[in-house]
Amino acid sequence: MRKQRSHAPNRTSRRVFLQQLTAALSAAPWIARGEAAAEKEEPSETELLREADRRILKHRRGLVSVRILGRDGRPLAFAPARWTQTQHKFLFGCNLFRFGRIPDPEREARYRSRFADLWNYATLGFYWPYFEPVQGRPRYAYIDQAVAWCREQGVTPKGHPLMWDYADPSWLPRDFKRIQALAQARVRKIVSHYKGRIDIWDVVNEPTHLGRFGTRLGEWALSLGAVPYVVMHLKAAREANPQALLLVNDYRTDAKYYRILELVRATNQALFDVIGIQSHMHGGTWPLARVWKVCDMFSRLGLPLHFTETTVPSGKRLPRSSGRGSAWEGTTLEGEAAQAAYTEKFYRMLFGHPAVEAITWWDFSDDGAWMGAPAGILRRDMSPKPVFHALRNLIKGRWWTAASGQTDKDGRWQVSAFHGTHRLSVRLPDGREATRIVETGPEGPREIVWRVV
Repeated sequence: MRKQRSHAPNRTSRRVFLQQLTAALSAAPWIARGEAAAEKEEPSETELLREADRRILKHRRGLVSVRILGRDGRPLAFAPARWTQTQHKFLFGCNLFRFGRIPDPEREARYRSRFADLWNYATLGFYWPYFEPVQGRPRYAYIDQAVAWCREQGVTPKGHPLMWDYADPSWLPRDFKRIQALAQARVRKIVSHYKGRIDIWDVVNEPTHLGRFGTRLGEWALSLGAVPYVVMHLKAAREANPQALLLVNDYRTDAKYYRILELVRATNQALFDVIGIQSHMHGGTWPLARVWKVCDMFSRLGLPLHFTETTVPSGKRLPRSSGRGSAWEGTTLEGEAAQAAYTEKFYRMLFGHPAVEAITWWDFSDDGAWMGAPAGILRRDMSPKPVFHALRNLIKGRWWTAASGQTDKDGRWQVSAFHGTHRLSVRLPDGREATRIVETGPEGPREIVWRVV
C-alpha cells in the first residue's frame, strides 16, 4: 500500500502568496485597462490561453538545483541522473460515485483503473438521505471501502456535502430545534470519524438558494439566514478536525455568493479555507473570459479556489427538456470532439490561474451521470472518450516532469519541475542506483543537497 500524501495547507504562507497574487492579477493587461475598457475590448481566446500558458510556467513549476555528494562528502561529478514526477501537488479529480456500484465486474475494473490512471483526487458522497436512510445507522462501511481504495492508489479523498437542503432524510423531525441539533451532530460525527482519512470537506453546499427545494431542512435554514447557517456548520466541522480543509460550495458565481463568503469571513477569518465554485455546463460552455473573471473576482477574498463540480456534456438535450428532469441524447462523435476541445482550454485557463488549487470533474462515466447527461470522461461501457486522452495529455504529459542528464564537475544538476512529488535517481560509480523522493511547491525546495550513503 502506498502511503497517502497529505495536502494539508500551510495557511500562513498561502495567505501571503494569495495577497501577492491579487496584486499580480491587477497588472494583467485586460484588467489594468479598467472595467469599462475591458468590456469594450475583451481579450480573444488566443490571448487568454497564451496568458494562461505563460502563468502555468510561472506559477506551477520551479527551478530546482540539486547537488549530489558521495559517501565521503565529495561531489559526484558527471553522474547520470533522472528526475521522474510521480504526483501533482495540484488536485485533479472527479467524483467517485459509481465505485462499487457497477454490476458488471469488467466495467467496474475499467472504471477503477482509468480513474487511478488519470486522477489524484476523489469526491465521495455524504448526501444525508442516502448516507443515513435509517436514523442512527450511517453507511460508513461503503465509504470506508472507497477511502481504503483511494489510499491504495495515492488518491486524496474529499467528502461532499455535509449540509445541503436538497432533500430530507425520511425520518427528519419537523421541530427546528431538533433539526439543528441533529445537523450539528451529523457534521461533528462524520468529520471526527474520518479525521486523518478524509481531511477535505464541502461543509455547506449552495447557501445562496436556501429553501428552493421546499424541504424541512430548507425551511429551517431559511429561518436562520444564510450566514448564521453557514457559520454554525463550519464551526462544528472545525471543532471536529482543526486541521481539515473546509469549503463552502455553490453554483452561483455572482455577488450574492461573494457577499455570503465575505460576511462569513468577517465573522471568523479561520472558519473556512477554500472557496468552492461549481461549473456545470449543461446549458452551454462558459466563455473563457468568464472563466478568468470568476477566478479573478473570488480570488480577491484572499483564499484558494476549488472548481468542485465541472460538467461538459458530449451530447445535446432533447427538445422540450430542461432542468433536473432533462432528457438527453447519448454521446455523439461530434459532441465528444467538442467536449474534448473545450475541456482542454478550460483546464488550461484554470491551471493558469494561481488562485485555483483543484478541479473536480462531474461525473467520470456516462453510466449514472447527474441529470442523465452524457457528461462522462468515459462512455457507459467505460471506454475513454477523446476528453480522457486530452486531459491525460495535459496532466500526465504537458504538465508532467521527466528529465535525465548528469551532474557537472561540482555534482550539480538543475531541473525545472512542476510542483508535486518526484523521484530523483542517480547512478553511483559502483553501478548502483540511489533514489530519493522530493516534494516541490511554490514554497520550495529550491535547492537540495543530497549526500548519498
